[in-house]
Amino acid sequence: MIRFTRLVHGEGPVSGRAASQSALALAESRSGPVVFWNVTSRCNLACTHCYLRSGPGRRREDELTTDEATALIDDLARAGVPLLLFSGGEPLVREDFWTLAAHARRRGLPAVLSTNGTLITPAVARRLRDAGIGYAGISLDGATAATHDAFRGVPGSFDRSVQALQNCIDAGLRCGVRFTVTKRNHNELGDLIALARSIGVHRFCVYWLVPTGRGGDVHADLQVAPGEVRAVLDRIYHETLRTDPATMEFLTVDAPQDGACLLARLEADAHPAYDRVYRLLTRTAGCSAGRRVANIAPSGNVYPCQFAQFEEFLAGNVRNRPFGEIWNDPENPVLAAFRADGTRTGSPCSTCGRREVCGTGCRVRAYIRSGDLNGGDPLCLRHG
Repeated sequence: MIRFTRLVHGEGPVSGRAASQSALALAESRSGPVVFWNVTSRCNLACTHCYLRSGPGRRREDELTTDEATALIDDLARAGVPLLLFSGGEPLVREDFWTLAAHARRRGLPAVLSTNGTLITPAVARRLRDAGIGYAGISLDGATAATHDAFRGVPGSFDRSVQALQNCIDAGLRCGVRFTVTKRNHNELGDLIALARSIGVHRFCVYWLVPTGRGGDVHADLQVAPGEVRAVLDRIYHETLRTDPATMEFLTVDAPQDGACLLARLEADAHPAYDRVYRLLTRTAGCSAGRRVANIAPSGNVYPCQFAQFEEFLAGNVRNRPFGEIWNDPENPVLAAFRADGTRTGSPCSTCGRREVCGTGCRVRAYIRSGDLNGGDPLCLRHG
């Protein structure tokens, strides 16, 4: 992720500053990756662009049982995982979610929630806070019910998700908006940021579509063009400059090359943060998949990231081998491929002056376009 606010201002929202500093210290003291765990593939919605093809239905027969899931949490704690992200599907439809959240807290494993928000009533928001969930990221696909509900497939979901943000704020639970940019909603970004401000959320997170699952089915109709990418990044940059970092944080996800775009803007503006931002970006350059993040599917399959759930990228299964052993195995061919330097002579990235900042961008988007992990991210504004 490219944390625009932290990079430019050097800090985030005051309400989450102490917690964020604590989380940073914890992350630096632990050697494992941030784990995105799809605890279930079930969901009460059926989103157009869902990478997991989630929707209403019965529990998958291969979904980890409660005992297997709590044992996995034990394993993740031993493996030095600094943060566990409960995702889905919709994690709140899993009947034992509260058991898993409580167990993560007992094991000292910080946990956050990725959710559509429609099930977060005031009581649920308070329960999440009391269960030790440190943050709830709630997805909104537009600034209007017409746009959002069309993506989500259920009328009324926009109003319930917006209310969920307010319920989290009222409960004292840190929360933020997760916005996936597409051709159908990019022009609502400004209005959605304004809505987020009015509620008082702590974070605004922009995601770029990775064409997997149902997102791959509609990719040609949804993926933004270079000009639209630039307009979104310009908006995020200017919102970052004019927003007090004590109120809201802006960041983008799934596109390391956004850091190069941020540097270009800072350089053009002769901004005093340029040198510091450059140093920070080069410390964590490139795609995080298989390096700083990992994914665990409902069945226990381990992948380099949540968007890399392809058979050829299966790194192992926690039913057969502990996560820590899978992750730390230097001979694991999948993880080795994602961890290798993605540049090579003749590739678009090999001659790019910003290579040390973004590597080759999102490896999964590159693979989907060209069949090559090192083929360069098609959303890169320099050579996509």
